[in-house]
Amino acid sequence: MKILITGGAGFIGSHCADAFLNQGHDVVIVDNLSSGRRENIPEKARFYQFDIRDDRLRDIMVDERPDVICHHAAQVSVRISVENPVMDAEINIIGGIKLANLAMEFGVQKFLFSSTGGAIYGEQEEFPATESHPLRPLSPYGVAKLSFEKYLEYFHQVFGLEYCILRYANIYGPRQDPFGEAGVVAIFTERFLEDKQPVINGDGQQTRDFLYVGDVARANLMALNLEGSHCFNIGTGKETTINTIFGMLRDLTGSSMEDVHGPAKQGEQMRSVISPKFAEKKTHWKPEVSLKDGLALTVEYFKNELNK
Repeated sequence: MKILITGGAGFIGSHCADAFLNQGHDVVIVDNLSSGRRENIPEKARFYQFDIRDDRLRDIMVDERPDVICHHAAQVSVRISVENPVMDAEINIIGGIKLANLAMEFGVQKFLFSSTGGAIYGEQEEFPATESHPLRPLSPYGVAKLSFEKYLEYFHQVFGLEYCILRYANIYGPRQDPFGEAGVVAIFTERFLEDKQPVINGDGQQTRDFLYVGDVARANLMALNLEGSHCFNIGTGKETTINTIFGMLRDLTGSSMEDVHGPAKQGEQMRSVISPKFAEKKTHWKPEVSLKDGLALTVEYFKNELNK
């Protein structure tokens, strides 16, 4: 298959590109490099530096005629979405709609969408949350992800576009940016390795569902040949506290730093965990990399990066 990946120079998108190429697929990457890195792009992939809102994206569709679109390009910062909801919507809703329109125009067989399993459910009533949990996002970012999910349902019902929505847990692993709106694993790892004090927000008893990025890439592979349109949680179903992550990374990096706590983040969820049972039942996908092993792989990657 020929697969066009938006955001393919980013953390998760580049791992998906590697996985697709390793399975013999033809990969085309579109990324504006606002947060993605050119060095993440596999040599065998063809690369176009465009924003998904750019009308010239149609020219790429004319030239490449992809069978599948794997949509990872996004404005990913919850904080920025709160500060500038218009910009967030322009990228995460309008950009997505333009892409879906092109998918329809050029006969794309399947549309894979990276959604969110944390921000879309809001404050959870059940732990772990299933796909049938009430959808009550508490940020413009979560609202935008949910909105585009509904647009994909519309394109499917009215025009027959096949889709697979993957609601990701808290993804970590190699290539994650330890700056800006990065995940806590990347932030803590970078600071431990540079002998800088990591700071835990609040009491550290917040829980998250931590999933290794290699398992996410496998989920996208799974979705390629899946018949019909679906929505799956892609997580572990296991809660881990931020304090636990701090301790595990401290041990893996050989640091002796003490726990230091700062103010809690306003509006931060205390518990977030999603159930992967439906995906396992329908597709046999389930996480394969343990938290201990995934963190070790991540620390090794950051060590090598620092030593370059």
